[in-house]
Amino acid sequence: MIVYPRVRASLTLLTLALAAAGCTTPPQGPVTLNLVAINDFHGNLEPSKYTYTSAATGKTETLRAGGIEALSGALAAWRKEDKELLFIGVGDLIGASPALSSMWADEPSIEAMNLLGLRLSSVGNHEFDAGGKELLRQQAGGCDSPRPAKACKLLPNYGGARFTYLAANVLDKATGKPFMPAYRVESVKGVKVGVVGAVLEGTASVAVASAIAGLDFIDEADAINKALPQMRAEGAKVFVALIHEGGRTDESPDQPGCKGLTGGVVDIVKRLDPAIRLVITGHSHQGYLCTVDGRVVTQADAAGHLLSRIAMKVDRKSGAIADIDVKNVVMNPELFPADPKVSAYLATVKERSRAALARPLGKLGSATVARKASEAGESPLGNLIADAVLAATRAQGAQIGFMNNGGIRKDLETSDAALTTNFGHAQAVLPFGNTLVVLDLTGAQLRRLLEQQWQRPSASGATVLQVSQGLTYTWDAARLVGQRLVPGSLKFNGAPVEDNKTYRVVANNFLAEGGDNFPEFAKGTNRVDTGIVDLDALSDYIAKNPGAGGTQAGLAPTTRIDKVRTTK
Repeated sequence: MIVYPRVRASLTLLTLALAAAGCTTPPQGPVTLNLVAINDFHGNLEPSKYTYTSAATGKTETLRAGGIEALSGALAAWRKEDKELLFIGVGDLIGASPALSSMWADEPSIEAMNLLGLRLSSVGNHEFDAGGKELLRQQAGGCDSPRPAKACKLLPNYGGARFTYLAANVLDKATGKPFMPAYRVESVKGVKVGVVGAVLEGTASVAVASAIAGLDFIDEADAINKALPQMRAEGAKVFVALIHEGGRTDESPDQPGCKGLTGGVVDIVKRLDPAIRLVITGHSHQGYLCTVDGRVVTQADAAGHLLSRIAMKVDRKSGAIADIDVKNVVMNPELFPADPKVSAYLATVKERSRAALARPLGKLGSATVARKASEAGESPLGNLIADAVLAATRAQGAQIGFMNNGGIRKDLETSDAALTTNFGHAQAVLPFGNTLVVLDLTGAQLRRLLEQQWQRPSASGATVLQVSQGLTYTWDAARLVGQRLVPGSLKFNGAPVEDNKTYRVVANNFLAEGGDNFPEFAKGTNRVDTGIVDLDALSDYIAKNPGAGGTQAGLAPTTRIDKVRTTK
């Protein structure tokens, strides 16, 4: 009979064909999945100053690190080792950005992440700086923006992010459904990896209220755990959580297995489903490689200074994780030659931006006006900004100016030996484009407002508002919270502040809406949003006051905020 040999031959050919088509049984056993993570990039397209102490050498080093050219070089080198490397983010990729990015509605930073091959990222609180509608535009592309003066001005057709933003715990109030996708399942080396993203539940306290209207921010751990059954239903066997909330530790950013992590993310990690063995974090701008309840918890500082390089050894069939190896790698531009395409893109953005950034504003009183605060909480730059916003709104009746430390992103630097500063430097200090709001507070409300500097959520810590010239007070850390102002010390123009008297104050719209955990601002009356942008107020003040930020009378503080010193 000749039928059987023919059938056998046909089956052999079919087997070979299926093998050629990739239909063979997938290999079993362990496989290494390589991930690289970035957090809190904040539009830093160029390198910036980074100081760290290495656990490996014990030395403290300062260098200019980060920038998209160094990032591109590192990723290119690592992709040569593993072409399936998964590059992911943990929020605040945009927002609070230098002018090179923010003057173009952060479109250059989104495009830079596209060029770097970012696959997905959790949202951060700063992704909401310009509102939910603008975030959706930055994801999907197009030019319908609440910032028409900036959007689609670098290029006429903005194409949007080619990576996916994840927001498991951000819900649309009207529908109760996620505002953006909660998770994404990626197939890496035949293993399905479920990646779920969340932003800090307290986003409402650090975002402009009007920008997040209509959105609910729910518990991070609950939202992440809720997504696991859905990811399992799509075949995921390995799970990674991206949480834009962080912690702090005194340990070095390259110290593996650190044990001293504290802060808001720790409790979240402890409540996650046991299947989640890797948690990548952000928000606190620290580098760490920690262990919490047997899970690996990482963060890569900020501004692209570090990338977290993660290798997970996984069983292909079961998804069981045998080992997770993590390293924080400093993005030294000298060690990672740039991808020519990324260099060309950066050169284009810089050329388009050059004239605007170089526009001189005026002469400062020192080479650098620092944002570093005294022991009492007062900083030269904070005082300068508070004076500037007050000067800009005196015509609206303002008497006292306030500025929040979190809104001051960098020191104010000069451009040349003549101590000239330019628009680019000023914009790096105040990148949000907040408007100034004038409102009435009574003297009693002023006291309550200042006491709120120490009445903080446990994770946020104390923060001292910067105040304009004329307002002075002393506080005592030994006194009870809620009673830290030294009686009789709160004065305006040398006279005691009167509880029943009304004072006209000015603050940026973020503070004026009760942001940064200062609810007393939101209770102010006779509110007027002047439409004056804080950056314009600072620029105008510098132009009209040569030597601002120096030691000249009226242009720098004597002492506005004082603190009782305890002696031992």
